Parts: sequence; structure tokens; C-alpha cells
Amino acid sequence: MPLLDTTPAVGASRAMRLTAKAAALTVLPNCVWRLVIAIGIPVGWGAGNQLHHSHYPGWGSLYLLALSVFQECLGLLALGLVLRWGEIVPRWVPRIGGCRLPPFVALVPASLGAIALIGITLLGASTWNDVIAADPDQPSEGFGYWFFTLSYAPLLLWGPLLAIVTIGYWRRRRTPGRRAENDW
Repeated sequence: MPLLDTTPAVGASRAMRLTAKAAALTVLPNCVWRLVIAIGIPVGWGAGNQLHHSHYPGWGSLYLLALSVFQECLGLLALGLVLRWGEIVPRWVPRIGGCRLPPFVALVPASLGAIALIGITLLGASTWNDVIAADPDQPSEGFGYWFFTLSYAPLLLWGPLLAIVTIGYWRRRRTPGRRAENDW
């Protein structure tokens, strides 16, 4: 018995499913960058910075691994907006397994997440070089700078892609004036 049903949600178009997959994948380069640091590969951080390779591997590696897993799990939640498990609670969940999720259960966190991600990434992008210039231990040129920058660049798409998928979910799930029988 699979943990989550990977069947596409009724009415979720192929384009919307691809958009959700793209949203989930936008976090992957950043997670890989963190994991490279966690195993102790030098990527341009100065000795005064906590991300300097001399600190890894070590206890900090567990933090970077946990943060990467958490971030990827958040990214994968976009798939719930286009797959059946985002509309029907998996059967293995006690008491509510098999029940239809009310749309707001996914819409509220997805909408707030998309808004927050767009705001955070726009702020980060607009101050990227200023922040790097302010810390002499951050990579500011060469391979380290580009690896750092390119691992964060896809995150600029996470919020807008999540917003698109959230709007698609809302349009697909809206039922004006009607409540499904098996909602909570």
C-alpha cells in the first residue's frame, strides 16, 4: 500500500501537473548546495564563516541535512495540489482516511506560502550582491560565488509556480454554494 496516492487529481491538467513538479524541483539545487557543504567540500566560504568547509562534516552537517529535507518536503507539497492525496485524505490516516479535504485546508497554506516565497525571494534577489559584499567571508567571485548564486536562483520561481498551481487548485475545487457529502 503506497504512502500517498500518486494518481492525478480529477481535472488537473498535464500542464498544471508539470508546473507543480517544476515548483517542487526549484528547491533541489539549493538542497544540493547545502549537502555539498555538509560533507565538507570547499565552496568558497571564508574561515570566519560558519559554512567554511573546516566545520564539516560534523554536527552542523545534521542541521544542513535536516534543513534540506524540510525544504524539499515543503517543495513536494505543491504536488498535493494536483494529485489525489491533496483532495482525499489517504486511507491510512486514522479517523479521517478516505474523507475529502475541504479546499481551504490546502488553499490557505498554499496561498500564504506562495505570497511569502515571492516576497522573500524578491527581497533576497534585490539585495543579493549587497549582502554578499557586506560579509567578507561569503564567496564573492569565482566558482564559489556562481555555485552559491545558481543554487539559489531557481528559488525565484518557487513562489510564482506555487501561486499558479494554487490558483489551478482553487479553480478546480471551487463549488459555489455546495458542500460535498464526505468533507470533514
